[in-house]
Amino acid sequence: MKKAFFNWSTGKDSAFALYKILEQKEYSIETLLTNVNKDYSRISMHGLREELLDKQVANIGLSVEKLYFPAQVTMDLYNETMKEKLSQFKDQGMEYSIFGDIFLEDLKSYRDQKLSEVELTGVYPLWQQDTKSLIREFLALGFKAITVCVNAKLLGEEFVGRVIDEDFINELPDNVDVCGENGEFHTFVFDGPIFTKPVDFEIGEKVLKSYTLNEDEDQNCHSNTSEKVKTYDTSFWYCDLK
Repeated sequence: MKKAFFNWSTGKDSAFALYKILEQKEYSIETLLTNVNKDYSRISMHGLREELLDKQVANIGLSVEKLYFPAQVTMDLYNETMKEKLSQFKDQGMEYSIFGDIFLEDLKSYRDQKLSEVELTGVYPLWQQDTKSLIREFLALGFKAITVCVNAKLLGEEFVGRVIDEDFINELPDNVDVCGENGEFHTFVFDGPIFTKPVDFEIGEKVLKSYTLNEDEDQNCHSNTSEKVKTYDTSFWYCDLK
């Protein structure tokens, strides 16, 4: 089998892509890789507590390697740290890097460019599939996910801390992708066919957080420049899970 590592966000697209890869029996997943905010011990962008990541991967039965970044990470630091880790994986015999991306061409191009620098190949099991079909297949398979972060410019407080179901999908505004592929929302998957048992957690408080952009636009790691959302995302609703 082809040796690979899996870029793990803790969310639904990652979980569904991992499910697809495991079903193919073509790749050997040596480890998951997750970015963690070292200042707060939370998953980057998702705001999820690091201990819930640990519970999640334990219930999946895979190992995880964590890359720690400061809260105010720049693109230069991100690229440098990531390249070092990718080189380590390459030295360990891994040839493939697997992602849950669906249709953002600019993001895929960026990933493939960085992977090519260390002679790795990107694999995208969900690529260019219809997001409405994907989310309904995801739910039909028995996956369960809860929103932990939503873009406050597009979704209100009522959309965070909700389990993804048909009602959630139907209530989304027309300009929001049902899989949140443009960064409209992020999720935590706590059950499904890749789990040996569900992840236990409690729903905590909801908070609105805003972020200050770097004066150098090229150094902003989490800007959103997709065709649907030509803006910088700086305010998000988070739901703390414990």
